[in-house]
Amino acid sequence: MFRILKFIYFLFIMFFASESIAQDTIPKTKGDLKYREDQFYIGVTYNIIADVPSGVNSDGLTGGINFGFLRDMPINKNRNIAIAVGAGMAFDQYGQNIFIDKDSEGNTSYTVLDSDISYDSNNIKTGIIELPIELRWRSSTPTINKFWRAYAGFRLGYAFWNRFSYKDSSKSIAHTSVKEYDKLRLNATMSLGFNKFNFFVNYSLNPFFNEEALTTDGEQVNFKTLKLGLIFYIL
Repeated sequence: MFRILKFIYFLFIMFFASESIAQDTIPKTKGDLKYREDQFYIGVTYNIIADVPSGVNSDGLTGGINFGFLRDMPINKNRNIAIAVGAGMAFDQYGQNIFIDKDSEGNTSYTVLDSDISYDSNNIKTGIIELPIELRWRSSTPTINKFWRAYAGFRLGYAFWNRFSYKDSSKSIAHTSVKEYDKLRLNATMSLGFNKFNFFVNYSLNPFFNEEALTTDGEQVNFKTLKLGLIFYIL
């Protein structure tokens, strides 16, 4: 997993360099009325957990990275309003204090760890294939390479990989299959900014766990996330 993140970080640096070349040093052809914008994207986020049982908090490393390609399709004559559809991937980690364990029969338990319980790490990691769809507005023209943008949309995703792990001084537990976990993900997204730097918001519309996931105190686990970060677009 860490090798994957290092490779993605390398891509992030390369894409950022490409962005500078594409938007600052290579001008659009004057009068090019069929130009497109922002075909590739890469972003980093800080992940906030929401809609969780009482006593549940973020704890440890909580963040993610996402990247992909979008087909930009302008829908007006000035080409500053567009629809974009594409494909991407997201890798996220959620450090928190719900201990997820399974017994010998595969039944899952969800225990909220009190603050007086000491442990080294407790997290949920996910890898998701995403289908992003955006409605886009920007202040670009065929000859303006730096512009304002506001993009809003949805991302339909499928978790092809997930890991629920816990470690303390006496044991280390990891599960890659939890039956109550919903692998289908639906998120609402928005990005707003100027030129290279754009703020990014991503909110999960469906909870991570279905109604059968209950804590040992009888509360629904649910678990939604609000991701806040930066996203960079590349031609």
